[in-house]
Amino acid sequence: MQLEIPPHGGTLIQRIATGADREHWLEIARALPDTHRIHLVNRRMSDLEMIAVGAFSPLEGFMGRRDYESVVASKRLANGLPWTIPVTLAIHQEESEKLKVGDEVALVDKFETVVAILHLEEKYRYDREREARQVYGTSAGDNKHPGVRNLNKRGDLQLGGKITLLNRPVATANFPEYRLDPAETRRRFAERGWRRIVGFQTRNPIHRAHEYIQKCALESMDGMLLHPLVGETKDDDIPADVRMQCYEVLLRNYYPHDRVLLAVLPAVMRYAGPREAIFHALVRKNYGCTHFIVGRDHAGVGSYYGSFDGQYIFDEFSADELGITPLYFDNTFYCRTCGNMASIKTCPHGQESHVTLSGTRVRELLGNGELPPPEITRPEVAEILIANYRGGSQKAA
Repeated sequence: MQLEIPPHGGTLIQRIATGADREHWLEIARALPDTHRIHLVNRRMSDLEMIAVGAFSPLEGFMGRRDYESVVASKRLANGLPWTIPVTLAIHQEESEKLKVGDEVALVDKFETVVAILHLEEKYRYDREREARQVYGTSAGDNKHPGVRNLNKRGDLQLGGKITLLNRPVATANFPEYRLDPAETRRRFAERGWRRIVGFQTRNPIHRAHEYIQKCALESMDGMLLHPLVGETKDDDIPADVRMQCYEVLLRNYYPHDRVLLAVLPAVMRYAGPREAIFHALVRKNYGCTHFIVGRDHAGVGSYYGSFDGQYIFDEFSADELGITPLYFDNTFYCRTCGNMASIKTCPHGQESHVTLSGTRVRELLGNGELPPPEITRPEVAEILIANYRGGSQKAA
């Protein structure tokens, strides 16, 4: 019997119009003037789709002022439900001048295709400095932080309101065989009879330490959702198509086929550290996971956050209100004396026994066409990454 975990807020949101309802809204969109058309690029398009399919449940649209300010200040929606990342639609002043509360607004892509309708409920200004400090832990002038850099590219006015999706975005249509919406992952978990499902977030190729953590978790789970984020990331991150090749070869050769489901998450990275750890957990709850792996420096960048801040933040919420159980892991490594993977929690030996390489050294090896030690990276994965370097892309490993 499947014990399905409720989505966040109790209802899996669906904001996708079909049939006659879709035709109705398309007709309205075609009649809207140019002043009521807003162009979305990848980041905002990704948020739009995540809202529409229920991945961001309980959100039904872009946040209004009360929810936005509550999330920034207290990590909760205005109704008290835990939520740690603002999901907003910011535009420039000149774009908003002819928009009135109650209007319908067409959201269009770069091909001028109407993707969705925004049912405009609010227009409001926001404090960019406050959001940078509270959400990212730095100032709005710190453009070295990728999240803040994107924050500074946005307009000064935010539009709030529910959305109705009319066409799935072309910009996020990669990896179709792995594009499973929350309703679909939940259906597949039920078909497999999984009751305890652990989710794993990644934006990087999986190395041996990740593999060890995942398999430790799998020992007490029915299955795992391997859920790589394939939306917009930093320019020096490994491209999503290369990462997917790495995941495929690992699953093919080293994981039980009936206990792992690979699906993509078409979300963008915020690099918000601990706040994003909670956010990632709640999103995986919406996809049907009961547990979520939180490792060292989750969603971190540079030295903005403490190594385990992404774990400590879970103490700010009760288990009942989060509704998904975090599984905490320390940094792991191969110990020559133990003869296996371990962490400081399980290994008594000194660093002279540990096989570790810096990211810089791994990149040097890959760039020179050399395989890192198999204790660091599976050879099959390393070969894919080497081919990526030879193709002219100097992405970070």
